[in-house]
Amino acid sequence: MQFHGTADYIADKDLMVAVNAAIRLERPLLVKGEPGTGKTELARQVARALGLHLIEWNIKSTTKAQQGLYEYDAVSRLRDSQLGDERVNDVRNYIRQGKLWQAFTAPGKTVLLIDEIDKADIEFPNDLLQELDRMEFHVYETGETVTAKVRPIVIITSNNEKELPDAFLRRCFFHYIRFPDADTLSRIVGVHYPGIKQDLVREALARFFEIREMPGLRKKPSTSEALDWIRLLVSDDVDPADLAANIKTALPKLHGALLKNEQDVHLFERMAFLARRER
Repeated sequence: MQFHGTADYIADKDLMVAVNAAIRLERPLLVKGEPGTGKTELARQVARALGLHLIEWNIKSTTKAQQGLYEYDAVSRLRDSQLGDERVNDVRNYIRQGKLWQAFTAPGKTVLLIDEIDKADIEFPNDLLQELDRMEFHVYETGETVTAKVRPIVIITSNNEKELPDAFLRRCFFHYIRFPDADTLSRIVGVHYPGIKQDLVREALARFFEIREMPGLRKKPSTSEALDWIRLLVSDDVDPADLAANIKTALPKLHGALLKNEQDVHLFERMAFLARRER
């Protein structure tokens, strides 16, 4: 079982090595990188390439590790007992399976995505150590132990918003997705927009990387934002020659796709104003 990328996802050699190493080691693959570099999409494309079912667990700040295992609805059971509902005689009627339970009991191998694990409380990764390591957990309400029939491929993403515990990191295979260079990003654009004019791509990416390298920029635009911007340039039929102008003298065309806070917009406005004064 080897991952070699897909027609819709440009994966470099290091990323493919990391995915395949995690599969062989049967360890979770922890993927970090800037937002918008394709971490979440990686799990979807691994599932697609290997012909496996994908189970996604999207983590929020309020998510608890227990929710990934199961949740017991004691309130509904109490209400039903007051109403004389016979369902109360079987506690299983009030247990909702979590994403790990679904992955463990799936009939075949699956890809389990734990997306943006760093959004949760710092104890969240530690609370999943044993379950991800042993691939089993205990259901106290029923007394049963749920064990993985087939060990899933676990892909965990992080935007590096907080440090993850060392004990958790030891159990993972780690890969950092570097921001793509101009050539790789050009190939990504080609995958999303086949037949696009290459002179437009060249000028757009030249301006894009100039913006990313601008000193003082608070939020660098990501791959997904570059794709959105180029899509707008194509839909507005922007002349590549219009993009060739120095970005220091004017705000980039359709800059709202690239600059996502007022501080960065003001930075470019100030630079354009100073550049015009010097003329």
